Amino acid sequence: MARWIVSRLEDVPGTPAARVSEAGTERTALMSRLTAALAEALTSEEVVQAVASHVLPPFGADGLIVWVMESGRQRVVGSAGYMRDFVHLMDGIPIADYPVAADVLRARRPWFVESLEDYYRHYPALKDVAAASHKQSWAFLPMIASRHTVGVCVISFTRPHGFSDEERALLTTLCSLIGQALERARLYDVEHARAQGLQRSLLPRTLPCLPAASTAARYLPAGRGEQIGGDWYDVIPLSADRVAMVVGDVMGHGIPEAATMGQLRTAVRTLADLDMSPDELLSRLNDLVSDLGEDSYATCLYAVFDPITRICAFSSAGHPPPVIVHPDGVVEMPDLAADPPLGAAVPPFEVHELLLPAESLLVLCTDGLVESPDQGLDRGLSVLQQILAQRAAPVFTAQNESDSIRRLDDLCDTVVSALLPRYGETIDDAVLLIAHTRATDAGDVATCILPEDPRAARQARAFVRERLDAWGLDELAVTTELLASELVGNVIRHAEGPIRLRLLNSRSLTCEVYDGSLSTPRIRHAAYTDEGGRGLQLVSALSRRWGARYLRDGKCIWTEQDIPHRAT
Repeated sequence: MARWIVSRLEDVPGTPAARVSEAGTERTALMSRLTAALAEALTSEEVVQAVASHVLPPFGADGLIVWVMESGRQRVVGSAGYMRDFVHLMDGIPIADYPVAADVLRARRPWFVESLEDYYRHYPALKDVAAASHKQSWAFLPMIASRHTVGVCVISFTRPHGFSDEERALLTTLCSLIGQALERARLYDVEHARAQGLQRSLLPRTLPCLPAASTAARYLPAGRGEQIGGDWYDVIPLSADRVAMVVGDVMGHGIPEAATMGQLRTAVRTLADLDMSPDELLSRLNDLVSDLGEDSYATCLYAVFDPITRICAFSSAGHPPPVIVHPDGVVEMPDLAADPPLGAAVPPFEVHELLLPAESLLVLCTDGLVESPDQGLDRGLSVLQQILAQRAAPVFTAQNESDSIRRLDDLCDTVVSALLPRYGETIDDAVLLIAHTRATDAGDVATCILPEDPRAARQARAFVRERLDAWGLDELAVTTELLASELVGNVIRHAEGPIRLRLLNSRSLTCEVYDGSLSTPRIRHAAYTDEGGRGLQLVSALSRRWGARYLRDGKCIWTEQDIPHRAT
């Protein structure tokens, strides 16, 4: 490449026919390193860094500004050796207001300024701009690519500098190389921005802070390339303060994998809203992945934490197991047999249940966080457990909800920094999700067993009045009595026992009625002459939301009401 540049100098107007000096040859050889650096540069920022590293030192320059034309204005792509205020001053000004740039762009030829006097002589109105730059010599180089000028590269010196014919010719040649590299990088920047926008739209914008869990997460795309992939995470609130957490990994990375990830995340949210058990949810997800084609595979772990029972039930399809951190610093990870990924698995999936402490950390991740060419999965998980044992303690001493989230964020950063110290060189996407789980206080839960006869509705109303009075929620008593009476009456008329009523006093008031039937409740369109059929319409009208979830031995119909002084 150095020889190619030297040969090009012979065709540059004003270049002496004599052989390039030995110093010039050495300088040209240094410039060949620039071409290699530009070839590796992906982004506009990397192009500017390459120019600053490989062009400024050989010429003894100490300033660089690279800007491009956008809608008649100059936008600074990057700089080196300038005060931030000056760069901000030059960014976005109309080209017509900066005649130096306008003239260089119009002529498409470089302009070399060897002193302030030379600058003032040509542009006396720009004295303030020259003084603010704290420079005394400049090379204004038009960057040309695909036969059009994309912008200007300004190389400057703090002291006066005389440009030799050799320097002028070499800089003139190099500015076209820089222009071509910058044009390519700008195209990459546009595609990268689109890819990042797609990725952001497919992942949660924010994570909910729920009574049962505060959460924090990190998504880290592969360090080079499109920086978009198929890893995802989500936190989904369920009824009765339960919370679902999911992490998944579509094999491969790129826009097609991200699109597949979006489909799976949407499907998980839809299925979770139906209150499916973890094994059934993964079975449905497996069918979806199988329908995408023979080459489509994904790993996934779906977990549901119940703060009342403290049981975390989860199913996994080829995914790393969860890690649990106890308040005393003990870290454990269940020893699970490896499961095939979605698309290759044969349901049913196994449901694993963990009894968590009253307070704990539940850590979920994808293999990109713990596995690399230099480190196997088992070793990576072992390192993850060591880091958590050493650095997780501050989360358990958080003063409030916001403090808990802040400390979870800090812990996420600590884990990522330790496991991915050379993140920019990673070849796989990575996800980390940490949940600070909390058990429900026993005093906020009340349960009543009811008889399987018409007396049950009356007993349910009495139980509701008594419990809400103890909780100081008398203002909700009438509505809750009506909801409980209607739900219990439906069981007496259409289902079967045993009947159980449970109230949960949390950020909202939850009323649940359990029975032994698997029949599906549905809202009917009752005629004016019908004596019944309006019960669930009434339930829907009186509650913020309601639904049903199915258990091994029956179902639960639940309602939620806002608590006025706790409504957000």
